[in-house]
Amino acid sequence: MGRPVKESRSSMATPGLYAKWVSGGEWPKCRCSTDKMLDSKSGEVACTAGELRAGDVEAARVLFGLAAAVLVPWGLGWQRSRPWRMVLVTAIYGGYVIGPYRGQGQAWLALVAAALLAASVVFLYNSSGIPSAGFTITIPSVFGSVPTPTRIGVAMLGASSVVAVWVAGATTTTVSEKLLLSDRATIVLSGGLIAVFAGGPLAMAATSTVRRQVKALPSADPQRRLAEEFMTGSRSIGLLERALLFAFLAAGQPDAAALALTAKSLARGPASDHGKYASEYFLLGTLASVIASVAMGMAARAAIGLSVL
Repeated sequence: MGRPVKESRSSMATPGLYAKWVSGGEWPKCRCSTDKMLDSKSGEVACTAGELRAGDVEAARVLFGLAAAVLVPWGLGWQRSRPWRMVLVTAIYGGYVIGPYRGQGQAWLALVAAALLAASVVFLYNSSGIPSAGFTITIPSVFGSVPTPTRIGVAMLGASSVVAVWVAGATTTTVSEKLLLSDRATIVLSGGLIAVFAGGPLAMAATSTVRRQVKALPSADPQRRLAEEFMTGSRSIGLLERALLFAFLAAGQPDAAALALTAKSLARGPASDHGKYASEYFLLGTLASVIASVAMGMAARAAIGLSVL
């Protein structure tokens, strides 16, 4: 029989550390995301089937994170309205993503590639000339007249902040640091951002034909008026819909996601008097949001070593 393999208690408590082969006193080459090992007659140590190596999780963090850094401002349309803010957000979020690996040259190269991609999108969408910064910086005067209630409010806010930092500063710092450095938290967060914001252009593309048909109708046509009224506010509803669907699917609760879809259909579904254009718009937009949320929810769960559903 092969030598028994035991799991280090410290390695189990701290995922991502190399699991120690206690009986042999050696450090195995295998690095599992949950630090579990299998007995082997050959004396080799292997990851449990279906689990990811830690290197895979780290690569998924960079992939999901940098994709979100580019796709989120693109989904918001900033490549046209706020071009350089898109590049700035890409750089900032990308810096957070590669933070744990800032000592590795490949991580910085990946961040530079993402920033260059965002900049290239800006120039492609603004081929007529170099776009403006898209934002201005205003420095308020500190010598202006400030109402007394405002001064009191600012003072109370400052005092409460000082007390909060004194009471829970160390704990908050520790928890925040763990969340920022957690590969799994970053993967899920980035997947959710991609589903919510990059799913918007997908829904727009899916409903583009219907919107063109509605705009082609005469302005006096009641079908056009009813369809345009129904389309009002659909963007905000779509954002919330994709956020809810992704959250439920990432948590492994597809039944709750189905319930949310049912509630949306009852509350938002077009009535018979809205006409066929509103019905087609609702169906296509909902299906596009479902596809984006399901795809990213399954991808995020697979990336952190969970079953896809």
